Amino acid sequence: MTKTIKVALAGAGAFGIKHLDGIKNIDGVEVVSLVSRELDKTREVAAKYGIGHVTTDLADSLALKEVDAVILCTPTQMHASQSIAALKAGKHVQVEIPLADSLKDAQAVVDLQKQTGLVAMCGHTRRFNPSHQWVHKKIKAGEFNIQQMDVQTYFFRRTNMNALGQARSWTDHLLWHHAAHTVDLFAYQAGSPIVKANAVQGPIHPTLGIAMDMSIQLQAANGAICTLSLSFNNDGPLGTFFRYIGDTGTYIARYDDLFTGKEEAIDVSKVDVSMNGIELQDREFFAAIREGREPNSSVAQVLPCYQVLQQLEQQLQS
Repeated sequence: MTKTIKVALAGAGAFGIKHLDGIKNIDGVEVVSLVSRELDKTREVAAKYGIGHVTTDLADSLALKEVDAVILCTPTQMHASQSIAALKAGKHVQVEIPLADSLKDAQAVVDLQKQTGLVAMCGHTRRFNPSHQWVHKKIKAGEFNIQQMDVQTYFFRRTNMNALGQARSWTDHLLWHHAAHTVDLFAYQAGSPIVKANAVQGPIHPTLGIAMDMSIQLQAANGAICTLSLSFNNDGPLGTFFRYIGDTGTYIARYDDLFTGKEEAIDVSKVDVSMNGIELQDREFFAAIREGREPNSSVAQVLPCYQVLQQLEQQLQS
């Protein structure tokens, strides 16, 4: 494909805007349709980014012949069904993490992708952050092997708010959303499938109906281990912080930034063409469409993550 790739983006909230900002830097791609729940707010965002078509119904965007690809930044509970709708409409699809909130639904997306041959990718952004790419390249070069990953995913979210501090129309989830980042990244960086997984969780929130604190242990087939702590109760620095403890060094990754175990900054500016993990994720999606290949973080590649999440959910329920 040499022509401009025309995109419909669903979900004009905090994460949708991150994608719109990233796509501005990518040649040969144009967002032509914007879908979101509230029409007036959607029109406002569309005007800012020069997007001509606005709707509150994804089906309207999928019906546009000019649309080649769809990016889904919608509530978790809609991801699988909307991915399936996009594939059935003949559109390539990138769905934000998580692919689904059940293994059955994740498998259904993978099965349909195989039938259609279209590009279907999930936004496991940690694979693309320059910090984690730097570590990945060191591992691939045989210069570093993970012994342990120690990860903290901390938010202060005792009410249903999004990243912009606005009220959410849906409920987030520590296991199926936030743990998915680390479960996938651990197996990807270790280069070895997860063979052991354990979880415990704290009290269920009386109104949100979810556990606000969780602890997960993982082990890969090659012996590497991962300890993951998650909280919506943390009143302090927010986000996810990764400590890679290996045989030749220790590295701390904070989103796109990387430090040694002694907090010395590591220059990752030359790792890729951008320092923005979301932009790099989008670049991979569009490159895979142009080149007719499977993208890094394809729905098939990330399915093992959801198999582990299903095991953990069953453990927590029992």
